[in-house]
Amino acid sequence: MNAMRMTQLTISLIILAGIWLTGFDSVHWLLYVPVALLTFAGISGICPGMKVWGKLGFK
Repeated sequence: MNAMRMTQLTISLIILAGIWLTGFDSVHWLLYVPVALLTFAGISGICPGMKVWGKLGFK
């Protein structure tokens, strides 16, 4: 595991801890999207956000 994947997993866990402290039933559903995408990126090594921004012309 490289540093980028570990960073993505760490950010995902910090956001998930914030959701947990707020309460799972009172958090808007949109806050779960970055947690899911960062967890996927950290485990698989494929970052959906990087793919989208790359196709939009950002390097």
